[in-house]
Amino acid sequence: MKAIQFKTYGGPSVLETVNTACPVLAKGEVLLKIRAIGVNYADTARREGAYVVPTPLPFIPGAEVAGVVEEVGEGTSRFRKGDRVVTLIGSGGYAEYAKAAENTLIPIPDNVTYETAVALPLQGLSAYHILTTMGRLEKGETVLIHAAAGGVGSLAVQLAKKLGAGTVIATASTEEKLKFATELGADKAINYTNQHWRDEVLAATDGEGTDLALEMAGGDIFQETVKCMRSFGRIVVYGVASGKPAQMYPSGLMNRNLSVIGFFLPQMMKKPVLFEKSLRDLLKLVDTGDLKLTIGGVFDLEEASHVHEVLQARKTKGKLVLKP
Repeated sequence: MKAIQFKTYGGPSVLETVNTACPVLAKGEVLLKIRAIGVNYADTARREGAYVVPTPLPFIPGAEVAGVVEEVGEGTSRFRKGDRVVTLIGSGGYAEYAKAAENTLIPIPDNVTYETAVALPLQGLSAYHILTTMGRLEKGETVLIHAAAGGVGSLAVQLAKKLGAGTVIATASTEEKLKFATELGADKAINYTNQHWRDEVLAATDGEGTDLALEMAGGDIFQETVKCMRSFGRIVVYGVASGKPAQMYPSGLMNRNLSVIGFFLPQMMKKPVLFEKSLRDLLKLVDTGDLKLTIGGVFDLEEASHVHEVLQARKTKGKLVLKP
């Protein structure tokens, strides 16, 4: 089969097209013929050797896949050849075929395309569990969502409103992206490239600050976000897109009883009750039109290096998808 692999860490150019053997199924696994692959910042971090957990070499990236069941292994019974499914896998998604544990597969509704379905597992589950499981969002609270035009951010804006947030404040880097976040339901949109963006957040909350913040940039953005929080506020950190880890002084959280919470989706995968129901619910919202997904572009698998470039340059909005 054809796959995208890297043998050394580095920039997008280390990604190369290779011919390799199809995965061999173990008990309880299913082979998928891949129709759509989600591209994520985690893939770029893997490529750079900067991911949260070690990345062995050589490595085929890709954790988010949608496709058709091609073959079922021993001990499987829920799916048959030809079934349309979506799932998260540890690696190996940038390929024509991939294997997955049967108990992680979720059926794709008939009216939902592969490209749309693959935009949900990582970003959709992240947005949902950052807001609920980790962020403990309560009705009427104010939510600050950075990178609100991105994959997680654009879904978080919509879900926050559906979950009862009182005010959703979105940040982004361009006027086009700010308009997009407003169209998704944000009550206030702020350009974070403006050095006074923190003052705008505080002004939008009558000086009180925000109850919950979704933070994935790191560096100075994190530091300023801390200053945007009201008493008992929670900051959920789920990435370092700037490449600049933030310095944190825990004692600075004390005077307002602030919490900084880390989020790593693979840990959620260890709890099927958190994974399966929430992904089914999200797919249902998409199927009924109550949750809008934005596909920022669909590219051939061989264009993976180009897609990594535009993703890291923050020139996109919505989800980027590869197709074998």
